[in-house]
Amino acid sequence: MEDLGYQLADNQLKDVFVRFKELADRKKEVYDEDLIALMRAGEDTENDHIVLKSLEVICGTHGPQSAKMILAIDGNEVSTNATGDGPVDATFNAVKALYPHTAKLQLYQVHAVTEGTDAQATVTVRMEDKGNISTGQSADTDTVVASAKAYLNALNRLHIRRSRLGEDKKEINYKDTAV
Repeated sequence: MEDLGYQLADNQLKDVFVRFKELADRKKEVYDEDLIALMRAGEDTENDHIVLKSLEVICGTHGPQSAKMILAIDGNEVSTNATGDGPVDATFNAVKALYPHTAKLQLYQVHAVTEGTDAQATVTVRMEDKGNISTGQSADTDTVVASAKAYLNALNRLHIRRSRLGEDKKEINYKDTAV
């Protein structure tokens, strides 16, 4: 990581190493670009308001595509099934069903980090809510999982921004389907 320009404290190195091992279990080879993506998509799930616990997607030539999702919202697990026009749309609809919000998706980008069918996808999502703009990013060998995590990353950032502005005091009813 130092050769790539990153100076990491012990706890940061341990976190990155855990994610590196997970990635290495899914890929044949791990490239420098994969390591950079791990650093850029550094996830702080222990402090996140919304955390992806599970995602199963069914897609193909016959629709509609569907997503079965479990999220932890403030530590409480909730689940749903949603459909959409493609696997990413179904996934984002599942998030909206579990965590109702008014944020609008402004940008959705997918980039392959390396070559091959086991390449990591880096997904960037930009959302806007009442003048607040937030960008989320994640990387995973599964593009739909990376998409879900990037979307949640942007929502978590909007939540932090609203908390700082005191806008989170409004009561929001999340779907109360316990797992």
